[in-house]
Amino acid sequence: MTSQEIRQQFLDFFQSKQHLIVPSAPIVLKDDPTLMFSNSGMTQFKDYFLGYKEPKASRIADTQKCLRVSGKHNDLDDVGRDTYHHTMFEMLGNWSFGDYFKKEAITWAWELLTEVYGIPKENLYVTIFEGDAKENLERDTEAYDLWKQFISEDRIINGNKKDNFWEMGASGPCGPCSEIHVDLRNEEEKAKVSGLELVNNDHPQVVEIWNLVFMQFNRKADGSLENLPAKHIDTGMGFERLCMALQQKESNYDTDVFTPLIAKVEELSGKKYTGILTDEKDIAIRVVVDHIRAVSFAIADGQLPSNGGAGYVIRRILRRGISYAYRFLDRKEPFLFELVAVLQNQMGKFFPELEKQGKLVTEVIKSEEESFLKTIETGLLRVEKLIQQTISEGKKVLPTQEVFELYDTYGFPDDLTRIIAEEKGLSIDEAGFEDALDKQKQRSKKDSASKVYDWVVLEEKPENFVGYDQIETETYITRYRKVENKDGEFYQIVLSNSPFYPEGGGQIGDKGVLENAVESFEVLETKKENGLIISLINGLPKDAGAVFYAKVNAAERKNSQANHSVTHLLHEALREVLGTHVEQKGSFVGPDYLRFDFSHFSKMTEEELALIEEKVNAKIKENIALQEFRNIPIQEAIDKGAMALFGEKYGDSVRMIQFGTSKELCGGTHVKNTSEIGHFKINSEASAAAGIRRIEAISGDKSEEYFKNLEKQVAELSQLLKSKDIVKSIEKLIDENSALKSEVESLKKEKAKGEIGDWKTSYEQKGDKLLLVKKTSLDAGSVKDIVFQLKKEIPTSITIVLSDADGKPMITIGVSDDLAGVYQAGALIKDLAREIQGGGGGNPGFATAGGKNLDGLENAYQKALML
Repeated sequence: MTSQEIRQQFLDFFQSKQHLIVPSAPIVLKDDPTLMFSNSGMTQFKDYFLGYKEPKASRIADTQKCLRVSGKHNDLDDVGRDTYHHTMFEMLGNWSFGDYFKKEAITWAWELLTEVYGIPKENLYVTIFEGDAKENLERDTEAYDLWKQFISEDRIINGNKKDNFWEMGASGPCGPCSEIHVDLRNEEEKAKVSGLELVNNDHPQVVEIWNLVFMQFNRKADGSLENLPAKHIDTGMGFERLCMALQQKESNYDTDVFTPLIAKVEELSGKKYTGILTDEKDIAIRVVVDHIRAVSFAIADGQLPSNGGAGYVIRRILRRGISYAYRFLDRKEPFLFELVAVLQNQMGKFFPELEKQGKLVTEVIKSEEESFLKTIETGLLRVEKLIQQTISEGKKVLPTQEVFELYDTYGFPDDLTRIIAEEKGLSIDEAGFEDALDKQKQRSKKDSASKVYDWVVLEEKPENFVGYDQIETETYITRYRKVENKDGEFYQIVLSNSPFYPEGGGQIGDKGVLENAVESFEVLETKKENGLIISLINGLPKDAGAVFYAKVNAAERKNSQANHSVTHLLHEALREVLGTHVEQKGSFVGPDYLRFDFSHFSKMTEEELALIEEKVNAKIKENIALQEFRNIPIQEAIDKGAMALFGEKYGDSVRMIQFGTSKELCGGTHVKNTSEIGHFKINSEASAAAGIRRIEAISGDKSEEYFKNLEKQVAELSQLLKSKDIVKSIEKLIDENSALKSEVESLKKEKAKGEIGDWKTSYEQKGDKLLLVKKTSLDAGSVKDIVFQLKKEIPTSITIVLSDADGKPMITIGVSDDLAGVYQAGALIKDLAREIQGGGGGNPGFATAGGKNLDGLENAYQKALML
């Protein structure tokens, strides 16, 4: 049975049990402040469990893309070193929202595993929650009694809170769970040791494949438990482990989930995969095929590698894969990007985003590989220098700070530093490195740490957002909670009627004031969490239940919504000018400027940018009225021509914004007419990542300010040049400057000619060569001309020139052609460059190096004389 068939059978089975089959949510979470990635199947249904949203059906089944590489759920360090841990994995799940509970969940799980998939019953074990006295939680006898109908009592195992009480995080929905484990060992091994002893003991062939969570509690911030409004079922079955069981393999990597990828790696690397757990080559192959899945899905869902947040996590995963391939597969050139096509072929049917975004995913990964491989090469030079320095000082341990700097600042893998050091008989201070790493993590945690208290609910009432129609309104607080962070003590509030737009869709959240006749509070930010619009204020009202007046900062809102509306016009213009391959890949909309990222594979020309500006401003001048479809079925919106972006999570009903032919799904605030935008001006266009371009622009008040400042600068230039014809005056200055430069160059050449005459007579015989070592203050261009002339005119010679021009150290080496087989300028320069803390290179006949340490020129001079 293939993996595709296994996945389909799961979905078909639960569809026959009246479950609605829904697509996987994006692996990257954009609107959840508590999580970066979907780390379990229940993530996209969290609001349903908490009662913030109504589910589209009371029974749902799906396969969810998950990523576990940070926080509580972190499997990254285990990946590649065993048979079953992964960064990205699929979680098959069936869900009940207040419908069925334990009886149906257990019965159907047993039916699917034993009757549909045909797993022998004697290979299965189940666990139940044994209870916890501290939490005042009793043993789950209901689950025990249900399981007794299907499996012998000696195969029902009591599990503690750690293993059999599932919690989403420090707070949130939770409940007892029942795990199903499968024993995949052969009969001989089973006869030696009972599977009963190996459950939950990290045995690679006695593994958990399905977890049935009986969601009935909510964990509050103070640690206490309260009953959820309704009881729910949340199950998660590891797809890769299920395939291992059904395909009768000993490792997830031996299933057809991974074997096509492994075969491609074998082809590209020339290395044969044997599946040995301790073989570094095999570990590297497992790391590569696992990591390419995680990175590809994340990029397809809109998360590009970067230096912060979720992007940093994706870059770290990718660099880990590149590093393993570099060290153990001898791959010094990019090749992971070539695996994307194999992944598309395997999973594109179930996950169309891989097909749609395949070119972008491939280009981004290739670019990241090229960049990091250069980082590794640069890092190798730094490590070599560090090793030489350590040896010269008579030490055996590389200095901790420098090793950590290589890792932290330059991204050079610490284990690669360790390997190179060991080859030279040195080591790194393991404890010191771990301490430095821990301190960095603590600093990071301290900077972002905050303590969030439980909600104080004043009124159970649906909150209402009125910000599309009003920017100020009468309101009152329905709930509040205290927040403590490094900046002090604040309060998050939810209002009965809120005019404050919560951060989302690229647009920043509104600021403003909350006031009445007695007191006033500044609204510092507004975000959305679990369906609630939450505003942060700088204090708690004396009477939290009093009536207040909420006012949005009108000037900032006006500029933000102008910038938001113009991004829609910009998106349309880009597709018209560059092609329909253009898709939005990210945006920032604030009151001062807008940033728009889009898919495109080349730098835009000046003509294209001018045409984009022209098209957008033409739309602005057309005075196009906003057409807003506030609550429209998503399919109807798409049928009308609205764009749905990959990586975005849409509900059944959406909001569509239309300005003429521009139609987009959007929850942000917008101008009522394009004329309110004023004018659109592009400030810059640049690369944001491989295959992604970024435009930064202004509109409205900021555009007006830009042109006023431009007029002022023109006036000041006119006064400075004492001419109204600025262009003509500047052209004259350029001509004069060019003439002066020519004179300077002529003087330099004359000076260089004088130097050549003196230098020709200064060569000394050193063994099999003539050697000239000279100090000078000539510029790099003059030195190069001299060295090329001398190495041509003086046979069997090496010319070394050390320059301090403009206060910067520079070393230039020339080797005459008749010595090229004996001496190489490129090799000689590396040794001398260390003295000036620099690097460089060249070819056998000519090489240069620049550096940072001017004082080091003297050491380089003395060393050069010894050649």
